[in-house]
Amino acid sequence: MIPIMEKISFSGWPTKQTVFVIAFLLSVPLIPQAVGVGSLTCRPENGLCSVVDTIREGYSFEGRGNWPLFNVINVNWYGAIGDGITDDTQAFVDAWNDACNLESAVLLIPEGGTYSVGPLVFKGPCATDLTVEIAGTLIAPSELYSLNKSNSNSWLHFFRLNNLTVEGGGTVDGKGGRWWAQSCKKNMTNKCRDAPTALKFSSVSNLKIKDLRIFNSPQIHINFAHCYNVQVAGLQVEAPADSPNTDGIHVSATQNVLIQDSWMASGDDCISIVSGASDIHIKNVTCGPGHGISVGSLGNGFEEEHVSLVVVDGATLIGTTNGLRVKTWQGGVGLATGLVFQNVEMVNVSYPIIIDQSYCEYPYCPSENETSAVQVSHVRYRNIRGTSVTKEAVKLVCSKVSPCRNLYFEDINLVPSEGIGMSLSSCQSAQGVIAGTVIPHIDCLDSPIERHRAMPCSSMLSFL
Repeated sequence: MIPIMEKISFSGWPTKQTVFVIAFLLSVPLIPQAVGVGSLTCRPENGLCSVVDTIREGYSFEGRGNWPLFNVINVNWYGAIGDGITDDTQAFVDAWNDACNLESAVLLIPEGGTYSVGPLVFKGPCATDLTVEIAGTLIAPSELYSLNKSNSNSWLHFFRLNNLTVEGGGTVDGKGGRWWAQSCKKNMTNKCRDAPTALKFSSVSNLKIKDLRIFNSPQIHINFAHCYNVQVAGLQVEAPADSPNTDGIHVSATQNVLIQDSWMASGDDCISIVSGASDIHIKNVTCGPGHGISVGSLGNGFEEEHVSLVVVDGATLIGTTNGLRVKTWQGGVGLATGLVFQNVEMVNVSYPIIIDQSYCEYPYCPSENETSAVQVSHVRYRNIRGTSVTKEAVKLVCSKVSPCRNLYFEDINLVPSEGIGMSLSSCQSAQGVIAGTVIPHIDCLDSPIERHRAMPCSSMLSFL
């Protein structure tokens, strides 16, 4: 371990006055010109600070942010090479162990380096206000690697942390190609096997993720499990349309989430929201290619599963195989309720609005003789516009034993992408009402039963 005070080079040992001046310069606005103190240089026009690393002569790093000077932990100081070939895993482990024990620490992955690492578990609890600044590039091992409970079937796993920020404008490359080639979904002769999630966050509270590019994950790109108070912004996720199970963001057993101003292209759901998720807000996202934005799947294996209070407000879906989707398996139990989809543009999307309570992704699926289903209720669609590749722009396949209740459609305009004819709707066991202009006309809805006991449309989802 390298003593922290010795990690930054100065002309002579820094005095208390020098440290105070540096800290002051980092914490207040500077005049619009470069300011240098010893080997520290800040450029206020873009918020970048750089420090010369004399351990590797002539090498410097840059990262964004105003940080307490001596709490920056650079992985290069722990032996990381960053040449894209050398295994830098141990250097990251050592750097994390030191950063974890510092208040307001910044674990810096420097710009310009390409670091081959993993799988890694960044485990807490740690001191408060920890930032992982990914300014460079992280790449997964080129060869397939073993999955086990210690890394939670993930490549980079952040576990049991509070007040964590992951940011930096860098790149995370999951090297998923070899995994996809081994998938039984790509080749039915392959044995079905798990593949790692690129970034998994488990039991993390007060989490911020921003300004990152994550691509080619072997499976899910980002997975939130048992987290609370999560904010995501400025995220770019990219994988080929035929890459299996490469969801952009997967939310499970997590509450109070805001995902905004992000773009996702994948071979599965751009965003999937599954059991235990509640109070999920999605704003100003672009999705495509992919399978759309999905609540579910829920109820697989006759499980009881619940999702509530999901708001999608502002989204553009381009060329996706589904648009706004709720999907549940036959035979499950539970509830999906309080769902709002509004202000969404569809561009050449298949099934822009779909509820599928007969969802199955296996070759052999349950029969139609279901005895239970996850209840879908209080779902609002408002101001949904654009073009549908499929003739059916609205498809509501609800359970016969537990019909969809209190569906609400207002100001819908979905027309065929080829511009010929009219789009259609289809319903099974779907109860609801329409308001305003709705195209296609959804005349197949059943009238809501016991309306005096149902939630009024005007007060529906008052949590907004």
